[in-house]
Amino acid sequence: MLRWVLITSIFVIGGFAMVFSITSQNDKHSRIRHAGVAGSFYPKDPIELAKMVDTYLLQTEKTNLPGPVIGLVSPHAGYIYSGHVAAYGYKLLSGRDIKRVIVISPSHVTAFSGAAVYDGDAYETPLGNITIDKEFSSRLVQDNNLIKLSSDGHETVRNGRMEHALEVQLPFLQRVLDDFKLVAIVMGDQSYATCRALGIELARSINDDFTVIIASSDLSHFHQYSDAVKRDKNLIHAIGEWDYFNVSRNLNSRIWEACGGGPIVATMIACENLQAGNAKILKYANSGDVAAGNKSQVVGYSAIAFYRNESSDKDEIKEFRLAEDEQNYLLQMVKQTVSEAVQRGQVFDCSSGGFEALAIERGAFVTLKKSGHLRGCIGYTSPVKPLCETVRDVSISAALKDPRFPAVTSEELDELSYEISVLSPFRKVLDVNQIEIGKHGLLIKYGRSEGLLLPQVATDNKWDRKTFLSQTCRKAGLPADTWKDSQADIFMFSAFVFGDEH
Repeated sequence: MLRWVLITSIFVIGGFAMVFSITSQNDKHSRIRHAGVAGSFYPKDPIELAKMVDTYLLQTEKTNLPGPVIGLVSPHAGYIYSGHVAAYGYKLLSGRDIKRVIVISPSHVTAFSGAAVYDGDAYETPLGNITIDKEFSSRLVQDNNLIKLSSDGHETVRNGRMEHALEVQLPFLQRVLDDFKLVAIVMGDQSYATCRALGIELARSINDDFTVIIASSDLSHFHQYSDAVKRDKNLIHAIGEWDYFNVSRNLNSRIWEACGGGPIVATMIACENLQAGNAKILKYANSGDVAAGNKSQVVGYSAIAFYRNESSDKDEIKEFRLAEDEQNYLLQMVKQTVSEAVQRGQVFDCSSGGFEALAIERGAFVTLKKSGHLRGCIGYTSPVKPLCETVRDVSISAALKDPRFPAVTSEELDELSYEISVLSPFRKVLDVNQIEIGKHGLLIKYGRSEGLLLPQVATDNKWDRKTFLSQTCRKAGLPADTWKDSQADIFMFSAFVFGDEH
């Protein structure tokens, strides 16, 4: 037998009468994940909690988007630090007819493989219990061994501590939505394989317009304020450009930081497959921005919306370009860098020259030619350093470390010409007819194998689209027809090419 208790309170915030109600459920046969961080990350008292959340929401201006939000990135720190940032995302859900919310969080308290979809009946907060959508949860785990029905990461207690990252999203949801069921997912590992599996299965399982996905994540941890802003800016920039592949690579290699990077990538993959491949950065801040915040060791937070563009004037993928003065600056820097390295064995002390575009982390290649023939070519395929530093480093490697050629000598310097290829963000190829020979380069990822070819390779060899795809597979050490496999991911990118001969 179920026993329902209804508690109703009325209070006033900013001149508005707010009605607050709690419904709690007791059943000896129900498995309820009880609130673990109430009283620490957010208030334990339900009236105080509702008032705090509503205040954040009332103080937040709603962002206008050209279509419905399908996914959000929301921070999961204590509300006094990140609640005002989270409100920017949840404000977009207010008034929406949403019946199912999927919350994906990292695991801070226990390690396990894959992703665990909660197999209990409800999640509890001081505002009441949220029913688990058990039918959807079961459907989600049917076809992939990386996703399982389990309490791993949900109910596990370590030294009295329970996972907070999923729980702290729930009171916001309870205040902006009237009635919904929950799909609660904790990722035990955040590998690209797990993100891909979860994202694809979510998209396959969602067949309605009343579901939203929440990725619970903070950004960089415990850096000095200005360093944290710089680190977070590069990650947020890549998310905004929808380059989730490099987001995943750089997070796993610890170049960028986000404790919920896996949930972000999985949510982006799901949204992309649900025709919602657009991102809007709603708000960024860190713990140093709050009153009396310590700026020596801060944690970053961002609210980001993933939405389906339904406007008649849909956004095109912006082609990456550098202005002429930025090109000239990089080209002169490359020549000076190679000269310093070859003649003096020194690394040129470069800077962005005040150009913001050169301070953003980008992949790039530098090609050296002598009398029209290749003399060296090395590059970074992923955005591991600011563009100015990337170009400096790979130009030295192209001159001195390309294993196909001997090191460039001082006598050759006047005979060299230089070409710089700056890579755009990577975008998943959803239809091979999107690939344009001469415009797009390709990267294939299949399991642990990866292979990349620049756009000019197809042009120089006069390949058609299918040959280009096959040769990219061969570059990865894969059979030529691997691109047809459903487990293969093909990403396209453009290369903005400039230099002495352009």
